[in-house]
Amino acid sequence: MFTIGDFAAFGQVSPRMLRHYDAIGLLRPAVVDAVSGYRYYSADQFSRLNRIIALKDLGFSLQQVQEIVDAKLSAEELRGMLRLRQAQLEADLARGTAQLVSVEARLRLIEKEGHMPTDDVVLKRIAPTRVAELSAICASYDGADISPVLQPLFVQLFERLCAAGVTPTGAAVAYYEDADEEQVRAHAAVPIDTGTDTGTDSGSSPDVEFLELPELPQAATIVHKGDMMEADRSMQTLARWIEDNGYRSLGYAREVTLEFDPGNPANWVHEFQIPVTKQN
Repeated sequence: MFTIGDFAAFGQVSPRMLRHYDAIGLLRPAVVDAVSGYRYYSADQFSRLNRIIALKDLGFSLQQVQEIVDAKLSAEELRGMLRLRQAQLEADLARGTAQLVSVEARLRLIEKEGHMPTDDVVLKRIAPTRVAELSAICASYDGADISPVLQPLFVQLFERLCAAGVTPTGAAVAYYEDADEEQVRAHAAVPIDTGTDTGTDSGSSPDVEFLELPELPQAATIVHKGDMMEADRSMQTLARWIEDNGYRSLGYAREVTLEFDPGNPANWVHEFQIPVTKQN
C-alpha cells in the first residue's frame, strides 16, 4: 500500500488532485485509516488513475471521465475512444494553427499599408495551354477552405498521370470559378503536350479531364514569394495596380507554381495572373 504522497509521486499527480478525486467519488483510496484518516492506495489503482488522467487531458469533463471509467471498457475499447478523441484534438489544433498563421499574415499586411509598391506588376498576354486537371468544390474562396481541397487534388492528379505515363510539360496551375453565391470550384491543372494521347479510344485514360485553358489577352501578373497564407499581400498589390491604371478585373487569379518546397512554404514561388480589361 502507498500513502497518498507516494501514490501521487508514482502517478505524477498532486495529492490535492487525489483528495479531490476522492471527494467526488472518482478515485477512492483502497483503505482509509479509521483513526488517523490517512488515505492509502494500492498499485492496482494506477490503472484507473491512468485512464482518468488520459481522458481528462483529452478534454473530457470529470463527469464524463467517471461515466467512462465506471463503464469498465476494455483496454482496446478505451484505446479506440482515445485515438478518436486524439484525432479530433489534432484537427482542432491544425485549424487553430492555420488561423493563427492567417492572423499573423493579416497583421503584417496592415503594418505595410501605404508601403506596398506596385512596380513588380507586369501586364502581359497568357497563351492558351493544353492541360490535364481535376477539380472539386470548396466551401468558399477563403484560403482555409481552398488548401485542404486543392492540395490533395494535385497529389491525385500527378499520381494518375504518372500511372498513365503522361508527363507534365510545365508548371502546375490552380484556377477558380464560382459554383454558387458562396462556393467555388477549384481546378488543379498541369500543362501537357498537345499531342498527348488521352486514351479516350484505347481505354487507357488516366481518369482526369483534358482541356484547353483559354488565353488571357491581358493579365495583371505578380510573382509572390513565400507562404500562400500571405498571398493577400500580393493580391492587394495587384488590386492597387489595377485601380491605379484604369483597369478592372475579370475573375479570379490563376496561380502558377514556379517553385515548390514541400518542407518549407517560405521558399514557395507563385505567379498570380488576373485577367483584366480597360475601364470604359
